[in-house]
Amino acid sequence: MFRTALRNVFAHKARLLMTVLAVMLGVAFVSGTLVFTNTISDAYQNSSAKGFGHVDVAVRPEGRQSEGDRIGKEPKLTQALLEKTARVPGAETAVGVVNGFTALAGKDGELVGDGFQSQGGNYWGRKDPRYPLASGRAPHGEDEVAIDAETARRTGYRVGDTVRLSVDGPVLKPTVTGVFTTDDGNVAAGGSLALFDTATAQRLFGEPGTFDEIDVTAAPGTSQTALRSALDEVVPKDVASTTTGKRLADDQATRISSQMSGMKTGLLVFAGIALFVGTFIIANTFTMLVAQRTKELALLRAVGASRRQITRSVLLEAFLVGAVAAVTGLAAGVGIGAGMRSLMGTLGASVPDGPLVVTPGTVLTALAVGILITMLAAWLPGRRAARIPPVAVMSSVHAKATTKSLVLRNTLGALFSAAGVAVVLYATTMDGSDGQAPMGLGAVLLIIGVFVLTPLLSRPLIAAAAPVLRVFGVSGKLARQNSLRNPRRTAATASALMIGLTLITGMTVMAGSLQKSIDRMAGSAIRADYVVSMANGNSLSPDVEKKLAATDGVTATSPLRNALSRVDGRTENLTGVDGRSIADLTDLPVEDGTFEVGGTRVVVDDSTAESHHWTAGSHFTVSYEDGARQRLTVAGVYTGNDLFQGVMVDTATLAAHQDDPTDMQVMLKTSGGASGAAKDRLEAALGDNPAVLVQDKKDISEDIAQMFTLMLSMLYGLLAMAVIVAVLGVVNTLAMSVFERSQEIGMLRAIGLDRKGVKRMVRLESLVISLFGGVLGIGLGVFFGWAAGELLGTRMATYELVLPWVRMGVFLLLAAVVGVLAALWPARRAARLNMLTAIKSE
Repeated sequence: MFRTALRNVFAHKARLLMTVLAVMLGVAFVSGTLVFTNTISDAYQNSSAKGFGHVDVAVRPEGRQSEGDRIGKEPKLTQALLEKTARVPGAETAVGVVNGFTALAGKDGELVGDGFQSQGGNYWGRKDPRYPLASGRAPHGEDEVAIDAETARRTGYRVGDTVRLSVDGPVLKPTVTGVFTTDDGNVAAGGSLALFDTATAQRLFGEPGTFDEIDVTAAPGTSQTALRSALDEVVPKDVASTTTGKRLADDQATRISSQMSGMKTGLLVFAGIALFVGTFIIANTFTMLVAQRTKELALLRAVGASRRQITRSVLLEAFLVGAVAAVTGLAAGVGIGAGMRSLMGTLGASVPDGPLVVTPGTVLTALAVGILITMLAAWLPGRRAARIPPVAVMSSVHAKATTKSLVLRNTLGALFSAAGVAVVLYATTMDGSDGQAPMGLGAVLLIIGVFVLTPLLSRPLIAAAAPVLRVFGVSGKLARQNSLRNPRRTAATASALMIGLTLITGMTVMAGSLQKSIDRMAGSAIRADYVVSMANGNSLSPDVEKKLAATDGVTATSPLRNALSRVDGRTENLTGVDGRSIADLTDLPVEDGTFEVGGTRVVVDDSTAESHHWTAGSHFTVSYEDGARQRLTVAGVYTGNDLFQGVMVDTATLAAHQDDPTDMQVMLKTSGGASGAAKDRLEAALGDNPAVLVQDKKDISEDIAQMFTLMLSMLYGLLAMAVIVAVLGVVNTLAMSVFERSQEIGMLRAIGLDRKGVKRMVRLESLVISLFGGVLGIGLGVFFGWAAGELLGTRMATYELVLPWVRMGVFLLLAAVVGVLAALWPARRAARLNMLTAIKSE
C-alpha cells in the first residue's frame, strides 16, 4: 500500500500542486512569523542585556504611598540616600539616574524617533561609564546637551550645532557638546536619547536633589546578590526597593517578549485563517482524487485490501504532500522573516543587529502544521474511499450521497447556524468585554453552520443567477448546471472565499461605524476650536496654557489636568479644569443639577455618580495627593463619554494640593473660529514645537481616521493571504473538474460547441462559484459587524452602524475578478482538449 500511495502521488503531481501551494503559503506565514518575532525579540533582549551591563543593583522608589483615604506622593531618592549607598561595603560606584520624555527636532523641524521612545536623562559627572563619548565633552548647564550617536547619524547633528527640543511643551535650544554611544534598547528601536548635566535633568524631569533611580556597581569579588543584601540593610523599605542587574535584564527581556507576543499572536491568527481556508482546498482535492479513482480503489478492495489499508493509503498520500509543503513552506518562511526584518529598516524602524533566529521549535511547528493540516483535511475523503464497495469496479460511477446523509448534513448545519446566531445575539445584550468570548464562540458556530449548509444554499442562490446566465446561451446554461452538479464541491470552493470576505467585510463595517461614532462624539462634546496636547500623550507644562491664553485671538482656555485622590476608600481621578470657561468649551448633556465648576462645587459623570450614589447637591470628602482633605459638593451630573468622564474640579482648588501640576490637554477658543491663520499663530506661540499637536475637530477626526486606515490596510494585507489561497482553491476545483469532465467536454465539442464556448462555460462556472462565496461572505461580515457594534454600543453612546456600500460593492467585484482570473488556466486547458481523445477517455 505504501508503494501504491507513492505511485499515486507521482501520478497526480499536477493535480496535487495547488494543494502543496496552499499548504506551503500557510506554513510559510506561520514559520515566517515565528522567525521574524524570534529574531527581533532576541536582538532586543541582547541589546537590553548590554544596557544593564553597568548596573549590578538598582535602587528604585517603592511606589505611591497610600493609607486609608489618604493618597501620598511617590517617595523620592535623595542625594543623602545616594551617598549612603555609595558607602555600602562591596559597592564600587553609585550613580544617580534621572530620566523623562524629551522630544528632539531634526534639522527639518520634524520629531526625531518614535515619540514614545524619545527620552532624556542625565550625564553623570565628567565621564559617565554608561555613555562613552564618541566626540566632544560632557554637557554643563542649561544650554548644553549630549545626543546619542545613532540620532546624530540620522539627523546630521554634530558637536557645536544648536538643537531644538522640548520636555513638556516650551521649546529649548541648547548646544550639542558631545556625541555618545549606547546600547539602550529604545535607541536601537529608532528612538533618541538626549542627556543633560544632573542638575539640569533634575530641574526638567523632577525635583532638584532627587533621582528616579540609583545604579550601584559591585567592587571586584562582590556578587550582585551580596551587594543587594548589603544595600537592603541601609535602604529604607518604605522609600525604595533593590533589584539586581540580572533581574532587571530578565524583566526587560520578559517585557520585550510580552510586547512581541501581541504581534506574533496577530500574525499567527491570519496564518491560521490561511491554513483554515487551505483545508477546504486539500479536502476538495482528495475528494475529487478519490472520486476519479473509484475503479482503482474498488479493484484494490476486490483483491483483498481492507478498509483500513485504503484509508491509510489516502492518509499516506496526504502525509507525503504535507511533508513537501511543510519543508518548502519552512524555507519560504525563513525568507519571509528575513524580508520582514529588512522591510522594517526600509520603513525607518531601526532594529538592533543580530543573527536570523530559526529555533528548533519553529522547525517542528512548521512540519507539524503542514503535515497535520493536510492529513486532517484528507481524513474524511480517506474514510469515504474506504467505503467504496468492490462491486463499484463494474461501474464508472460511484454511489452518490444518500438522502439520509444529506438530511443529516442539513440538520447539523441548521443546528450549528441557529446556535451561532443565538449566541451572537445573546452576546450583544452583554456589557463590553463580558460579551467578547460569547461573540467569538457564536461567530465560530455560525461560520461552521453556514459552511455545512452551503450545498443547500448553493441551489437557490446560484439559481437566482439563471436569468443573467441565459444571456450567454448554451455556455451560460451549462455553467449553471455544472456549478450545481456537485453542490458539495461547489460549496467547499466557495467557502474558502467566503471566510476571507467575511473577515474583511466585518472589519470594514466596524471601522467605518467607529469612525462615524467618534466623529459624532467629538462634534457633540467639544465646543472648543482647538485641543493642544503632546504628540506622544505625555503631560504638558502649565506654561503652555499661559502662552496660549496670551496669544492674539484666543478668547477662552481651559486645561484638562489629572490628579489622583481617594474618595470613600477608593481611588478616583480628578480632572482639573478652568471653572470659568469649561462650560463654553464643552457641550456635555446635564442629567441632574447644573454644569457649574468652581471653589468646592464640582460636576461628575453619570457612571461615577451612580457608583457612589451621588445626585446634585450630594457632599463627599476627597483626600488629595498631599494628604489634605476637603469637602466638595456635586453641582451637577453630566453624561460621560470616552473624551470626558470623572470628577471635574476647578484648577484653582486643585493647584493648592499639587507641587508639580501638569496638564494632559489644553482646550481653547479663538475669536474667528478654527482657521489656518489661527493655527499658525498658536503653533508659533509655542515655538513651532514638533512634540506639540494643535488640532481642531477635523484634525482629531483625521488623526483617528488615519489610525483606522492603517489598521485596515494591515488587515487587508494579511487577509490577502487567505484570498490568494481561496483563488488557488477555485483554480484547483476547476482544473480537476475539467479533467473529470473530459469526456463530456469532448462530446460538447463534437456536437458543435466551439472553443470560445467551452472557455466561456468554464469562466462563467468559476464566476458563479466566486460570486456565491462573495455574497455569503459579505452577508456574514455585515451581520458580525453589526453584532460587534451592538457590543461596543453599550460603552459608546454615539455608536451608529454605517454600512460601507461602496466598499462592499468593491468586495463583490473582487470576488468576480477572483473567479475570472482563477478560470484562465482551466478554461484554456478545457478548450484545447482533443475531442476524439477526450471522448475515448474514462
